[in-house]
Amino acid sequence: MKKLLPLLFAIIYCSAQAQQDPLYSQYLNNPIVLNPAYAGINDVFTASVGYRGQWNGLEGAPTTLSATAHSSFLDNKVGGGLVIIRDELGITTNTQINMTGSYKIEFGDNIFSFGMQFGVNSYRDDNGELAVRDAGDALFEGSQSFTKTNFGAGAILKGSNYFVGLSVPRLVNSKEEFGNVESEIFSRHYYLGLGYVFLLNTSLSLKTGALVKAVSDVPASVDLSSSLLFLDRYSAGILTRNFETYGIILGALLKENIRFNYTFEVPTNQSVGTQFNTHEIGLSIDLELLDGHFIKERYF
Repeated sequence: MKKLLPLLFAIIYCSAQAQQDPLYSQYLNNPIVLNPAYAGINDVFTASVGYRGQWNGLEGAPTTLSATAHSSFLDNKVGGGLVIIRDELGITTNTQINMTGSYKIEFGDNIFSFGMQFGVNSYRDDNGELAVRDAGDALFEGSQSFTKTNFGAGAILKGSNYFVGLSVPRLVNSKEEFGNVESEIFSRHYYLGLGYVFLLNTSLSLKTGALVKAVSDVPASVDLSSSLLFLDRYSAGILTRNFETYGIILGALLKENIRFNYTFEVPTNQSVGTQFNTHEIGLSIDLELLDGHFIKERYF
């Protein structure tokens, strides 16, 4: 049934949350979705898949699929990878494909990595799903699609029990013309990711994290999380986003190289209402594919 709700939802969501980028509650488990400097940082080949169904039950709600693969090369000094993200919001589908590269400097147990990415963002608006009052409005004529090139950059400082990452995944603001109307497609977003693990005893640790997201002329958005880690294999914790959404985080290390994570979120009435919950699932595997690759215990 054709309704205006998907479009209205998209407008409200983008303006209120200042996010044309997808949301990720599991950023510290797979930072490469936002920071190219993570490519190959752990001296192994890593492949990951993720799914986020946000605000289930609300028409036009966002869904995000991601697939990433990256590895270290040349005596683990450089990294490279591929990031594919498909994000749907109302009538809009955004597909991102980016190649990533990084260079690492190691000092003791610490690593500094700088990375860049290059790729394309493909946008498609299926206006046929809308009941448009003004059929001659160029902004809503038929289905519209276009592709924009993308450059991004990031840096990470990482130790055995801490993580600091700063990135701008898309450096170039994007605009597009619809008839005689110019519309802004994307505004530059800035990300600061932080993580620290407190060792409580030989069996128990506390992993804390934060992700700050900022865009011009809009208040910053802050994700905070805290999880207990048991035997460095199982985790359970809580999270909040702007103190408007709350959730639980569960994780498990299956075998020595397969990681599974699950997040369940409930927004408050300050957001879209408690009846629209969110599920996010992530699965990754580390492999020793090249000389110098070595699977080791890690928190990030």
